[in-house]
Amino acid sequence: MALVSLQNLEMSFLDRLLFTASNINVYENDRIGFIGENGSGKTTLFRLLCGELEPTSGQVIISKSIKIGYAEQHACRELSKTAYEEMLTVFSHLSEMEKELNELHSKVDAAKGEELSQLIAKQDALTERFQREGGLTYKNMARSALLGLGFSEEEINSPVGNLSGGQRTKISLGKLLLSDSDLILLDEPTNHLDINSVEWLEGFLQNFKGAFIVISHDRYFLDRVTDKTLEIYGKKLYLGKGSFTRYMELKEERLLSEQREYEKTLKEIKRLEDIIEQQRRFNRERNYIVIASREKQIERLKENLGDPPVPPSKAMRLKFEERIESPNEVLTIREISKSYGEKRLFSNLSLTVKKGERLMIVGPNGCGKSTLIKIIAKHLTPDTGAVFYGPNIVVGYFDQTLSGLNDENSCIEEVYNSCLDKSIPELRNYLAAFNFKGDDIEKKVGSLSGGEKAKLALLKLMLKRPNLLILDEPTNHLDIMSREALEQALSDYSGTIIAVSHDRYFINRLATNLLAFTADVVKEIDGNYDSYLSFQQGTAPESSKPEKKVNEYKRRKEEESLRRKRQTRLKKIEAELQEVSKELEETNTLLQSPEVASDYERLTELTAKLSALSEKEEELLAEYLQLEEILSEQN
Repeated sequence: MALVSLQNLEMSFLDRLLFTASNINVYENDRIGFIGENGSGKTTLFRLLCGELEPTSGQVIISKSIKIGYAEQHACRELSKTAYEEMLTVFSHLSEMEKELNELHSKVDAAKGEELSQLIAKQDALTERFQREGGLTYKNMARSALLGLGFSEEEINSPVGNLSGGQRTKISLGKLLLSDSDLILLDEPTNHLDINSVEWLEGFLQNFKGAFIVISHDRYFLDRVTDKTLEIYGKKLYLGKGSFTRYMELKEERLLSEQREYEKTLKEIKRLEDIIEQQRRFNRERNYIVIASREKQIERLKENLGDPPVPPSKAMRLKFEERIESPNEVLTIREISKSYGEKRLFSNLSLTVKKGERLMIVGPNGCGKSTLIKIIAKHLTPDTGAVFYGPNIVVGYFDQTLSGLNDENSCIEEVYNSCLDKSIPELRNYLAAFNFKGDDIEKKVGSLSGGEKAKLALLKLMLKRPNLLILDEPTNHLDIMSREALEQALSDYSGTIIAVSHDRYFINRLATNLLAFTADVVKEIDGNYDSYLSFQQGTAPESSKPEKKVNEYKRRKEEESLRRKRQTRLKKIEAELQEVSKELEETNTLLQSPEVASDYERLTELTAKLSALSEKEEELLAEYLQLEEILSEQN
């Protein structure tokens, strides 16, 4: 049974089309990941599903028998309640039954005769219902959810008003998960969670009995919990099989097939038009019969042609380069310690970071990761010990709070003030490469979205050309496309990286080693996030370097990139062959002239040039044929 049906849906705001959809259905037990660029309309679709907005046209049909849950419906409103009491409000019907059972128990003790029999019958019926609906376990479920979302025992019993905004968001998420809805809508649920809490959420969703749609940029999370993917792409809604990685593979195949079919149809239209043109030149009666037939064919083809395939959106063009090469020992940490009051984060921590390492710092929220990275960046001073940089180290620091940006500056001012060696036209080009185009560069930094601010901070970092990047949650505000652009840039970077991240996909792609905060100690582990999991589970030794897990989507992207490079090289060889052929012709012409024949030195020089050009032509032809053969096999 379809829980939700979208029929010919269209949604616009102020003449700006957000998305259209044909018929999309959400069924019982569907586990759907919802992806798309920031600002494409994902949250708007959730509000349509909840009835908070009306579509511009089309219909959102909700089955009458289902209950839809959305986090905003479970916001914390009574700030005097403890986190535990607030979580229990989702079970208010069970609390009322429990209260009624206690009252019945008191009445039973005092009743006699017929009244007693009636009260016992009522008590038995209510007890059965109470147990059937989870009355014996709901309090434990509420506490377990809070613990799973990273709350300490002290925080569980703290008033909601004393908790941070992030913690209140987690309570709303917990209430939504326990709300007994048939379909839950999750909007970036991993945003305020550490890795341990995300893993708890994954386990919960894997065992969830209903359906869910989850908006997320966390690709690792999507691969773990979803089996379908909904995407806003080119202002259209697409629903396809597979979690993120599989869906992207199928999407790539679909787009390639659509592009080929579109081009094939255009070629056929052009062929028929050429036939018509030829027949018109013959100017005979039977030729006009052919022309009419071909025109009908063209008309049918154009009717079925549709719009041109939507090209992929342009990601920010990011490239990190070193201003100066670093020494082999980039950074040394000697016996540093840090405490806040009586809470000790770490003590006697020593570490050496070598050139080219990509060290990822992982662990639960509040363990001291951001504090450590601020000490490494020399934005904080340790209680004991010291941090030493090697000579010629140029540090680039990305702060997850984006506090290095001045909200009063325009985008162009913000970049210019930190990069005085570049001209305004040069900086305009850089901003355009980060998708700040036209009037966007005059926007105030304070008016930008979180993702736009993060891109601006990354641009400033890139222009600094550091040989040591220190990154605190660099993917937090970025959509999937921007995360992939950043990962590719960091993969190509020849310098050293130290990063704090909860993004397991990011860690798996980049890490050479990890610094893991555990309950009682900080451990250095070789490898990526999968190595960290093995270490946690005790299935791999601390120093083991497991075989790198192949990501099929990443592999396909790399193969596609290599194919494009080969095609570019093929075109370059064609141009070079034309140039060499022209030079060979000119050299042969000169050798045949009487003036050269009588000049021995000139004759020797041209003969040597002819030999070199012939050799170059052979090399280019051999490379051309080899590339052509490889590309033909790939097609």
